[in-house]
Amino acid sequence: MESVGSIILYCVVALSMIVFSVLAVTTRKILRAATYLLFTLFAAAVMYFMLDYEFLGAVQIAVYAGGIVVLFVFSILLTSRPGDNSERLTSKSKVLGFLGALSMLGVSGWALLSRCANFSSLPAMKYLTMSDLGTALMGTGENQYLLPFEAVSVLLLACIIGGVVIARKR
Repeated sequence: MESVGSIILYCVVALSMIVFSVLAVTTRKILRAATYLLFTLFAAAVMYFMLDYEFLGAVQIAVYAGGIVVLFVFSILLTSRPGDNSERLTSKSKVLGFLGALSMLGVSGWALLSRCANFSSLPAMKYLTMSDLGTALMGTGENQYLLPFEAVSVLLLACIIGGVVIARKR
């Protein structure tokens, strides 16, 4: 049985993730958006710590909250004037954005509900150790994710190079 304190902590962290995520995509100041993203990533790290995945929580803080957000901030400072507001969206852009968000909500809801409907037929999950998780993330076999992990690192490198090239043109 879960304690009342852990349920309250979960609700606070989940609510903060939702609030900071919405603020990150709705603010017009880009440095504020990066700061809200940082808070969202810290809240995700708290979730990992609550699930007793200390390693993933530490990686979340070190790699994402530390490295990626610092990279975003440097690229923002190199490529734009951070005090400037972004331009307001036209009503056509708002409608298309709302329709896209609504359709993604529908697809996500359908995927979640169809997955939950099949829970009774799935075998029981075994306890996942950090060794199993590391093997799944960094392995090269079937259902292992080294290639996507490396693809993301190449994508981040391309973003850094693109930011520097854009900054040098000015």
